[in-house]
Amino acid sequence: MNIRLVSATAVVALTLGAGAMAAMDPMVGGAPMYDTKNIIQNAVNSKDHTTLVAAVKAAGLVPTLEGPGPFTVFAPTNEAFAALPAGTVDTLLKPENKAQLTQILTYHVVPGRYDAMSLDHAIKTTPGGRVSLKTAESELLIVAESGNTLTITDQKGNTARVTVPDVYQSNGVIMVIDKVLMP
Repeated sequence: MNIRLVSATAVVALTLGAGAMAAMDPMVGGAPMYDTKNIIQNAVNSKDHTTLVAAVKAAGLVPTLEGPGPFTVFAPTNEAFAALPAGTVDTLLKPENKAQLTQILTYHVVPGRYDAMSLDHAIKTTPGGRVSLKTAESELLIVAESGNTLTITDQKGNTARVTVPDVYQSNGVIMVIDKVLMP
């Protein structure tokens, strides 16, 4: 299997600025996502991401995701968290499990601004049609295409689908996914 590690600079060079890419502000979780606001300012308004927001707050990652970035966040929905084994989210949100929660959340963050167009280009120009991205947690995610859908595979072999791509933020881009990724 051929997998290529893509550096942030290689893909970012292919990506236009947020304002140039977003013709209108998309809706996520019933709320408009403004490319002039940062990841946290937008995420707190999505009714589909209340679990993720609570987890980010519990892990103390709000200041990081409000920072300049750029970041690509693969954002699991509430349904994705609910699909975890019973009690998992409650256990992770306990203060004594902050390190494990932080590890899982930073596994969903990739330094750099990776949108669907840049990922599609990287996939199509890589032998084997898969691209490896290094997360903020320092492990890899494998990005591929299945039909017209981007898929993200974690180190355990679980695959999430990108259900809402290219939600541009002032400090990056959010890709809504349908599963929680595990390092």
